[in-house]
Amino acid sequence: MIILLTVVAIIVVVGLIILAKLDPVISLVVGSLFLGLASGLGFEKTLSTIVQGFGEIMAKVGLLIGFGVLIGSLLFRMEALQRLVMLLLRVLGPRRLPYAMATALTTVFPSIYVDVQLVLAAPLARSAAPRLGRNGLGLMAGSLTAGILVGYVFVVPGLATVSIAGLLDIPLATMLGYGLVIGMLTVLITVFLYSQLVTRGLWNPDKDEHAAEARLEEEALADNDKGGTDDTGHRLPPLFVALLPVLVPLVLIAFGAIAAATGFSNALIAFLGNPALSLFVGLVGAYFLAKATIGRERTDDAMSKGFDTTGQILLITGIGGSLGEVIAATDLKDVLSGLFSAEAGASLTVSILLAWLIAAVLHLAIGSISVAAITAAGIIGPVLRGLDAPVVIIGLAIGAGALFALQVNSNFFWMFQTLLGVSTSGALKALTFVTALASVVALLLIMLLGTFF
Repeated sequence: MIILLTVVAIIVVVGLIILAKLDPVISLVVGSLFLGLASGLGFEKTLSTIVQGFGEIMAKVGLLIGFGVLIGSLLFRMEALQRLVMLLLRVLGPRRLPYAMATALTTVFPSIYVDVQLVLAAPLARSAAPRLGRNGLGLMAGSLTAGILVGYVFVVPGLATVSIAGLLDIPLATMLGYGLVIGMLTVLITVFLYSQLVTRGLWNPDKDEHAAEARLEEEALADNDKGGTDDTGHRLPPLFVALLPVLVPLVLIAFGAIAAATGFSNALIAFLGNPALSLFVGLVGAYFLAKATIGRERTDDAMSKGFDTTGQILLITGIGGSLGEVIAATDLKDVLSGLFSAEAGASLTVSILLAWLIAAVLHLAIGSISVAAITAAGIIGPVLRGLDAPVVIIGLAIGAGALFALQVNSNFFWMFQTLLGVSTSGALKALTFVTALASVVALLLIMLLGTFF
């Protein structure tokens, strides 16, 4: 009975988001209320459980998300992404650019929210596309897709990554290590496979591009290079310096994890390697660097926009935690435990596939990677608590499933089509197909990784 009620609750959430066009926050609260009351928790316990779940997930990831979004907002103002892509183009040349751009987006820029990454990277991809030949725009569009969205679900501090880690109680350093490996391999393999298909006729510029928008002059990329100054004439920091607010926290977190694993850690190393402190150090560095280079007014504006974005993200993440807590308060976890339990005959491979499938179905229905990841982790998280299971593998499987086949029920799809200058068929190839391909590639890599556990 509880499985049926949970399915109905998820259908209610999906229906409210898709059909009634309600905000995901409101929809998730309604779904949590329905499940709590219908499963017999009662009025008081349902509400207290929702509040408790919100508080617990905020304690785990609230600061991490907030600091990460603010760092990303400041990097945006310092034009770090734009300048990095220009550097890659000059150093590596156009043929290697799709791989380099996708890898850079995945590993360095997950702190910048995906919509902002798209706005930043799309003009650069379009400008570089003519140098790759007739199918250049198709190649660059697919590489941009893989780079932005793979990092979003696998690489710290990507929103979906941090949310999954928090809901499943995965140490962020652990998620960072495994996520970087899976993320980079997924991006490189996906771009390679996609580029092979493009050269074999998958991409048709006559049908998949809006010619007037796609045929930009090559000089447009050079026009964006203002000699190290922004559009107000402020001197921008050197690129390596501008990237330090991202690189330093990642180094601190990784060093802390390695030190702990090798027995070298002490109180100071653990303090500096704490993810919240590491990202705070990055934020402080980004803040003062921005003030010293682009000025106080633009820095304050970047912080203000970052705070606005943070509020929206924290609400939906917190409510995702509430749904998970309601599920934990029911006996659904006991029913689902059998599916993830080796004692019940389920192998790790079956558990990975099940986690991937739940997240993939949710994404196809809802159209939001983050909501699908958070909801799937909220459903699966209570089941894994107390079980001797490789939780990080299940977390990665959820991320891979949430990535599957981003399509027309997502606002990102229509932003992508407009900003890249591609037709609907082009977006279905360079975005929907690429995310499906990356999701399956990641699933296979995760299953391979699972054999070592």
